[in-house]
Amino acid sequence: MQLVFATHNPNKLKEVQILFPKEIELLSLEDIGCMDEILETANDLEGNATLKANFVTENYGYPCFADDTGLLVDALDGAPGVYSARYAGEQKNSDDNMDKLLLQLDNQTNRSAHFKTVIALNLNNEQFLFKGIVQGDITTQKKGAKGFGYDPIFKPNGYDKTFAELPISIKNKISHRAKAIEQLLAFFKNQTHVNK
Repeated sequence: MQLVFATHNPNKLKEVQILFPKEIELLSLEDIGCMDEILETANDLEGNATLKANFVTENYGYPCFADDTGLLVDALDGAPGVYSARYAGEQKNSDDNMDKLLLQLDNQTNRSAHFKTVIALNLNNEQFLFKGIVQGDITTQKKGAKGFGYDPIFKPNGYDKTFAELPISIKNKISHRAKAIEQLLAFFKNQTHVNK
């Protein structure tokens, strides 16, 4: 079975492919000839993941899953949320985004936040949603060189290091994306057609 992961990022594709059963061949957007940047114009993560999955299914005819992730900060009423990637502007620069967030939280005692990933799967004319959440706090300064996005300023609950300081093996077990992917894989494991 071929399944499209709506991403242009080959490293992201490889990371996820390792987790899937051998019966499922994961394809990237490039693999199916889709060079478009699918616009994320929805007001929430669920909407953006759905937009991307629907774009592929409607235009290319493949079963597909797409994800969208946001960082939601309690003291900022859930911001940056759906705008996490472009919080400091359309240049989508991680350092700019972190700098803006740290400035917004300057002298703020409540630094609670959570990462949320939503996966939308289109399969056999049905759509399924999977969600993963990890709770934590925003640090006062950037720490660590691993990871990407807001990882250097997000410290997950139960750990004294940021996502950017933790080994990838730990992050891949506890992260929001890992939890959403885990649900997706459990879904496929229960699908009888995968085992045929």
